[in-house]
Parts: sequence; structure tokens; C-alpha cells
Amino acid sequence: MKHDTSWYHEARVKTTMVALKRRNMAAVFVPDGPAAAKTALQMITPGATVGLGGSLTVKQIGLLDALHSGKCILYDQYAKGISPEKSMQLRRKGLLADFFVTGTNAVTMDGRLVNLDGCGNRVAALTFGPPKVIVVVGRNKIVADVDEALGRIWNYAAPLNAKRLNRKVPCTVSGQCEDCFSAERICNHLVITERQMAEGRLTVIIVNQDLGF
Repeated sequence: MKHDTSWYHEARVKTTMVALKRRNMAAVFVPDGPAAAKTALQMITPGATVGLGGSLTVKQIGLLDALHSGKCILYDQYAKGISPEKSMQLRRKGLLADFFVTGTNAVTMDGRLVNLDGCGNRVAALTFGPPKVIVVVGRNKIVADVDEALGRIWNYAAPLNAKRLNRKVPCTVSGQCEDCFSAERICNHLVITERQMAEGRLTVIIVNQDLGF
């Protein structure tokens, strides 16, 4: 017999949204990836500059392709064929863009965003820079608290992302964080967003699907 679990996810999302708003972050709940992409695109002014944080979720829901449509000026540091120098230049431009689009590693039910970054441009834009930040997150990344978020990031998301990026780091073998000193380590900057100072700057779009790692 198949049991309905939708109430469980919806209850957790409802609690999380209330907590996010208490911490001065807007929150929107959408049913699926296409709805999330549509919601994000409606928020972005035509012709605006858009910075990008590394996010499998943004790609999965079709938002990355939509941002390449020409309706905005996208600073895509992952574009094919560009040099490492050009990629870094685009990351820097993204910090001064009109909008910044990214995912998040975890969101706690008491309203905190928890992120672990490689070079730091994603967490830098989350904290300061772009006037508007759009964060897209699947329901699977909702966790009870910061401790659960950190465990999920270090021992699940980080190894899977390192493997996806073909990084030569110990966690791609062991499946858990080894606190390595590898030159290819992707876990360098840990930021916990406790609250957003500027009202209306940051919007979290929560998707009623499992997305990303």
C-alpha cells in the first residue's frame, strides 16, 4: 500500500518558511522545478545583469538554460570553452550584478541557510554585493538544525559534488569528509546565514521536489 507523504514535506516547508520570514528572508513554495524557474525569471528585470553560484539545482530545473535566453546578461563562469582567468573574471562580475541566482547546501527549519563553498564567490554574494539574491532549494535540503546541516554537507553533499566534478580528494573514495589539504578540495568557506539585514534582498524558493545533493 502506498502512503501519502505529501503532508510531511508540506508541514516541514511551512515551518521553515515562517522561520525564514522571521529572519528577514522572503520565502516562496512551488510545486516543481518548472514552477521554480518561472518564479525566479519573473523576479529578474529584463536586461539586468545576473551572477551565478554553482548549483546543480539551478541546472536541473531548467533555470540555467532560461537565463541563457538573452533576456538578461548572465555572467556564467561555467560556460564552455572559457579560460580559468575568464571564469574568475565572471565570478567577480557576479558579485556586482543586479541579481544573483544560486542554490543552498541546506536550510534549517529554524530559518538558517548553511553553505560550504570552494573559492567563495557564492557565499560572498549571499552575504553582500548583489541587491537581489534568489536561492532555489529542493525540499530534501530542509534539515532540523545547523548540526544536521553540517553533517549532511560534509558527509553527503560534498563527497557527491566532488565526485561529480572529478576532484582528486579523499572523500570521493571514502564517502565522508577527511578534512583534507588537497589542492582540489572544494570545501573551503563555511557560511551560516543567520538573518538578512536588508529586507527584500534575499528570496528562498522552496521546491516540492528532491533536487541537487
